[in-house]
Amino acid sequence: MSTPVCVVLGAGPGLGLAVARRFAAEGYHAVLAARLSEHAEPLAAMLRDEGHGAEGAGVDLTDPAAVHDVIGGIGERHGRIDLLHFNPSVWREKDPLHLTVPELLEDVALGAGALLPAVQAARPFMRAGARVLVTGSAAADTPFHGAASLGVQKAAVRNLVTSLDATLAPDGIRAVAVQVNGVLGKEGPFSPAPIADAMWRAVARPDGEWTPHVPYDG
Repeated sequence: MSTPVCVVLGAGPGLGLAVARRFAAEGYHAVLAARLSEHAEPLAAMLRDEGHGAEGAGVDLTDPAAVHDVIGGIGERHGRIDLLHFNPSVWREKDPLHLTVPELLEDVALGAGALLPAVQAARPFMRAGARVLVTGSAAADTPFHGAASLGVQKAAVRNLVTSLDATLAPDGIRAVAVQVNGVLGKEGPFSPAPIADAMWRAVARPDGEWTPHVPYDG
């Protein structure tokens, strides 16, 4: 397949859909993956109605074997994966005095750990120029104590992106976390479309200008 393929993990009607739409506008075939296929397919149908190539997929990101099978299946069908966008996170309203260790580890497993099997499964289908894109957050630096696990997730996944970028760079594949330093909303600079534009710009940079972390301040 000559058409580049982008895979959005943790796709929803907000930022995930906006990123898929932005890359589809650049000629990518979009695969939107949500926990349930019945949630992902309507999002893909919206893009198809707009004239883009798109499909939905269901995957439980807490199950590494399922992640491997779904991502590997996408790669087998299309022969390539050019962008892997990792978008999930967990919002759990518990402060550090009430958050339990199992809850923290459960949240980090989804919001950061699931990136590992996703990249490992995608790697055989990624060629030079492919990109790993992660949705970062200001919570990595300034966590909200009332949802303490979110900051840990975002700090962990940002750290992991640094290691992934260094590991993949010799093969011409790069990884970047775009840190959104604001509260997501339906309108304005922190609405999905402008953030998706910023993510496209981050991914489209040449290797000579590459950094694994890009802030988005609106």
